[in-house]
Amino acid sequence: MGCPEAATPEESNGACYTRAPGLTERARRNRAVTGDALRAVGRVNYPTEWSHWPYGDRYWAFISGADHAVHASRQLG
Repeated sequence: MGCPEAATPEESNGACYTRAPGLTERARRNRAVTGDALRAVGRVNYPTEWSHWPYGDRYWAFISGADHAVHASRQLG
């Protein structure tokens, strides 16, 4: 996929970005297949993290145009 899943921009030399320049053709193709599959089921991508595809949170609602998040964090205590 071009870099470890949880790599930071510094650790990955920027390869953690979904559309990072300089990826191998194989990594670019694998990310495209992953993205196509996840978008097809309603997930959205954090463009700074190729492996982060949330559903139902506030970012998802904003990007997808939903009226509200499906779920949110809950404070305990």
